Amino acid sequence: ISAIERGEQMLKAEFRVFKLKRKRVARSEGQHFCKVELYELLEGGSKPQKKHLIASRLLSLYTEGWEVFNVTQTVSKWVGNRNSNHGFLITATHTFSNKIKHNLVTFAKSQGNLQESRNALLVLFTNSNKRRSSSFVPSSTSVPHEPQIIENSNASRSRGPRAAAVSSTKSHVTACHRRELYVDFHAIGWSGWIIYPSGYNAFYCRGSCLFPLGESQNATNHATVQSIVHTLKLSQDVSTPCCVPDELKSLNLLYFDDKENVVLKNYKDMVATRCGCH
Repeated sequence: ISAIERGEQMLKAEFRVFKLKRKRVARSEGQHFCKVELYELLEGGSKPQKKHLIASRLLSLYTEGWEVFNVTQTVSKWVGNRNSNHGFLITATHTFSNKIKHNLVTFAKSQGNLQESRNALLVLFTNSNKRRSSSFVPSSTSVPHEPQIIENSNASRSRGPRAAAVSSTKSHVTACHRRELYVDFHAIGWSGWIIYPSGYNAFYCRGSCLFPLGESQNATNHATVQSIVHTLKLSQDVSTPCCVPDELKSLNLLYFDDKENVVLKNYKDMVATRCGCH
């Protein structure tokens, strides 16, 4: 935070920690998920008591990857008053007992070169064109007062080329249709509790719903009327109909529940089988 120059504006702040995968434990422990909470410490000292909850989320114990927390509001306060910066605190609790257990979740910390790129980071996005970075901040339950990792983004830098790209694609409008979307449960962090399948093709809908709407677009009567109103510009607030799933089908999942029981359940509306304008 001390690296922010006078007159420089912070646009966004993110606190990033890398959660390590936990090894399988005895079935009797009966724990598969945990609740991770991020707090802002409101006082200094070795055992601070006052804290403010910033974010809370449910995580699987048996997956690993980066967890990103939006801490813009908290860091903005620190920039205005650096004496209020007492760091962050992360806690992990059992989902059903609600008790804090310190070894329940492990986050990567400095252990030589192997995990150097996985240390905790405080990333700042500013309106400066400069790019500065320093050594990674060691991860622990309490983060030091002066994190110094800063990344900068200039939002206006790409507006010109992006605007040109949008205008050039208007002449290549594609009607509403279904496209493939393979969901890898490991990639989205669900492989820790889903046994089978490892992924599936969910499909998604993409394209425009411009007037006139053909039969292949599976448009509702309401969508047809809306597209006419939009085309005639009878109301500035009315947009074109949306391309969304028109029909969905279910999917069977074999998974562990919170008590480590193996469950087979049919989940509805998991696969888009047809798209339409609505």
